[in-house]
Amino acid sequence: MNLLEMFKQNLSSVEEKLSYIFENKELLTLAFIHRSFVNEAKGSAVYHNERLEFLGDSVLGLVIADYLYHRLPGHPEGQLSQLRSRLVDASSCALYLQKLGLAESILLGRGERINEGHAKASIQADVFEALIAAIYLDGGSQVVKSFLLCHFEAEIEKVIGSPPRNYKAELQDYSQKKFQRAPAYKVVDETGPDHAKIFHVLVSVNENELGIGMGASKKEAEQRAAFVALAKLDVK
Repeated sequence: MNLLEMFKQNLSSVEEKLSYIFENKELLTLAFIHRSFVNEAKGSAVYHNERLEFLGDSVLGLVIADYLYHRLPGHPEGQLSQLRSRLVDASSCALYLQKLGLAESILLGRGERINEGHAKASIQADVFEALIAAIYLDGGSQVVKSFLLCHFEAEIEKVIGSPPRNYKAELQDYSQKKFQRAPAYKVVDETGPDHAKIFHVLVSVNENELGIGMGASKKEAEQRAAFVALAKLDVK
């Protein structure tokens, strides 16, 4: 029995973790098929999840924007945009999939499996967005909203309740005061399709490499890298 057949036989346990039963089981299966699996599956899988990922990115953004609009009637547009960005970025999407316990279910090619692709945040985030699209196509936007609140309301409310920090500015201030020089940021990798590219940025302080951040833009990746650096430096 190949990996695809095993996944299909295990669909009920996947649906149990989602707390949602699909009318169209093929949509659920497709959401977990990575491009590398299609390349090596020799006809057992014809399509991968990148079209779903494209749609899911927009659906997730819209549903979260709608929720924030009604949940925070006194907030200006800029604050709402910032909150939405934090709730739908690649790191958050990867964490959502991890919380569902479905990262190990991703169908990957042999090369990605050897390279521990199940643990890559960029791959996890893409699968979560594809999953959102699959739920949307199967049940509609209201079902997506219910799904998100059912599983992630605590995470959403935590972000809403805590004002965003500018980690890059905090690291800049720390580095200038301690070493009289600014941190250095360098793009070390770019992954994902052109419409949903993930940037990997390395940050160094006083020529010491302190961490890599990932994001859908260089600015977002730099913020994530600064967060990692501040944690390593134990700067509160």
